[in-house]
Amino acid sequence: MDLNLQGRRALVTGSTAGLGAAIARLLAEEGADVIVNGRDAGRAKAVADSIRTDGGSATVAVGDLGTDEGADAVARAAGPVDILVNNAGVYDHLSWPEATPDVWAENYNVNVLSAVRMIRRLVPGMRERGWGRVVQIGGGLASQPMDTQPHYNAGLAARHNLAVSLARELKETGVTSNVVSPGAILVDSVQDLVTRVAPARGWSGTWEEIERAASRDWVPNDVGRFGRPAEIAGAVAYLCSGYADYVSGATIRVDGGTVRSAF
Repeated sequence: MDLNLQGRRALVTGSTAGLGAAIARLLAEEGADVIVNGRDAGRAKAVADSIRTDGGSATVAVGDLGTDEGADAVARAAGPVDILVNNAGVYDHLSWPEATPDVWAENYNVNVLSAVRMIRRLVPGMRERGWGRVVQIGGGLASQPMDTQPHYNAGLAARHNLAVSLARELKETGVTSNVVSPGAILVDSVQDLVTRVAPARGWSGTWEEIERAASRDWVPNDVGRFGRPAEIAGAVAYLCSGYADYVSGATIRVDGGTVRSAF
């Protein structure tokens, strides 16, 4: 299916690895001119080079979106964009006793305010041009939080909430705002974590057997495995396309059924 993204400029924040890199690669495959963002110039260049090697168009915008100065630098390097995918964020495994107010504040800054900074800098141009896409990468913990990582759970909920508020603000402008909500996705860091904790949890055998056990005991879902980055990228690409013109303020869950809700 041709998503008609030729000529569209897309900034994917936090796209030097994992989900962000997968999203950037698929948008480039669909014809978008992709801007790869991260704090490490070498890693950003490597992703952009790989996209160009595969025939896509990619440039780099290096900067720390946790600061106004970094966001300014990224916005200048990116120039006018049609698509903003707010993927950048941090994740840890701190519990309630460990998550101090300072941890909460820094997590909110990186996981929520970084998106706000880029929305404020790039969405006005989309509105003026009469077309644009803003996609937040959220997560199931926004609606079904765990007893651990309370600061991370709350930050995800804020991402979902701001996306819907932004959709209302952008009413009838030609710019939409939506959320893609991943479940547990098999990026390198997740596979490393699962492999490390597997013996203590009684998960053994081949990686496929360990993955099935972890998806059953840790993040129960209807598919029986972790998701893949390409599956998240596919949902993002759909929302960025003309086929999603009538999708506004929505959350697309790509979680194998982990979130048990009809709505």
